[in-house]
Amino acid sequence: MTDNFWQTLSLEEMTRTQWESLCDSCGRCCLHKIEDEDTNEIYFTDVACRYLDEETCQCPHYEMRQSWVPDCLTIYPDWGDKFNWLPSTCAYRLLYEGKSLPDWHPLISGDKNSVHLAGISVRGRTFRDDKIAQEEIYQHVITWVE
Repeated sequence: MTDNFWQTLSLEEMTRTQWESLCDSCGRCCLHKIEDEDTNEIYFTDVACRYLDEETCQCPHYEMRQSWVPDCLTIYPDWGDKFNWLPSTCAYRLLYEGKSLPDWHPLISGDKNSVHLAGISVRGRTFRDDKIAQEEIYQHVITWVE
């Protein structure tokens, strides 16, 4: 992989390996979100997909995740305004917005645990979606993502 490829390539120019390496494994994209239909504002909850591995903050079914969860997010380089469905700390969103990766990002730090050490990941902060009633999700809106 080319060193610092994220600084020289657009999202569209990246190989699949480069694209996948942008994921810092924070698990924030696996949190359920609520969109205000009037303002289009996105609110994150502390309710995570039941399949999210709470230790690694990764999906054990990643390659086949749509078979397990049909509405699971699949991020594409041409997402445009839909990047707002990702947290402001997400590398995909940051690069789309023309921003730099933070120091804690594993591509910068060289340590896959730096996202957890920096307190960015959802490790230890979530409820499983199979344990929360759909009508209770509004009680789980959080501010610590943004």
